[in-house]
Amino acid sequence: MKKYILFLLIVFGTVFENVAQKYGYIDSDYILDNMPEYSEAKEKLDKFAERWQKEIEDRYTAINKKRQEFMRVEAILPEEERKNRLEEIELMESETLELQQMRFGVNGDLFAKRKELIEPIQDKVFEALTEVASRGKYTFVFDKANQSNLIFADPKYDISKLVMRQLGISEK
Repeated sequence: MKKYILFLLIVFGTVFENVAQKYGYIDSDYILDNMPEYSEAKEKLDKFAERWQKEIEDRYTAINKKRQEFMRVEAILPEEERKNRLEEIELMESETLELQQMRFGVNGDLFAKRKELIEPIQDKVFEALTEVASRGKYTFVFDKANQSNLIFADPKYDISKLVMRQLGISEK
């Protein structure tokens, strides 16, 4: 008999525990789009990226001009001069590839700038989310943005506006 009572307590305890769980979701893109500091940081980041991209494109343009010039005069150049010019073009190409990696690679300047400008804002959103989730006793909070696997979500479980209110921002 004691075994049956214990079994029933465990089963009902688990059922009641599962019923008490609260779920919610946010749309971090929506929240960030409504944050003026995020827009400013993104704009700065885009300007860096554009400037660096132009720098690389200019180098490739110079390389192409040099290569075309070389191809025009290749037949009349002495062997030593031909070899030197080819080496110069190859050196310019490898330096440009290195610059491209330095600017846009996995650990490049753009990644570092993104970390410097965007990450503190994302941390701020996460702190606000943590506060809202803790206060609202949410067991799970999902993010609808960023290629999540959240296929459908009932809008009544969207707590994005609560997070925005916690951050002190209003909708655009």
